[in-house]
Amino acid sequence: MAHYAFINSDNEVVEVITGRDETEVVDGISDWEAYYATKRPGLTCKRTSYNTRAGQHTGGGTPFRGNYAGKGYSYDSELDAFIPPKPYASWTLTDSYTWEAPVAYPTDGADYDWDEENQQWVERV
Repeated sequence: MAHYAFINSDNEVVEVITGRDETEVVDGISDWEAYYATKRPGLTCKRTSYNTRAGQHTGGGTPFRGNYAGKGYSYDSELDAFIPPKPYASWTLTDSYTWEAPVAYPTDGADYDWDEENQQWVERV
C-alpha cells in the first residue's frame, strides 16, 4: 500500500489517497503516479511516504520527499519534498523540511505559544 498526493497548479496538496504500492504491476500499469493523475484532471500526482516525517523515516528506512503530505502542504519540486504550511512569516525552513522560529523554544518544561508581533515565545497561563 502506498499513498499519493494530488497537487494543484499552485503546488498545494489538495488531497491524499491510499493506492497501489509503487512496485505493483496490475493490467500492465506500473506508473501509479501517472495513472492516478488521470483520475484528477488538472492535478499532478506524487507518491508520499506515510513513514517520513521531518526528513526521517520513522521505521529507520530511507526517508522519501521530506514529509508525509497533508492537505494544505506544498510540494517543492527543487527539493522534491512536501513542506507543511508555514506557521508564521518570520519562521524559516530547516534542512529537515520543518519550520523553525527565529528564537529557540524554551526548554524549561512550560508550554509556550509564538508571539509573531514581538518575535518571542509567551508562556501559556
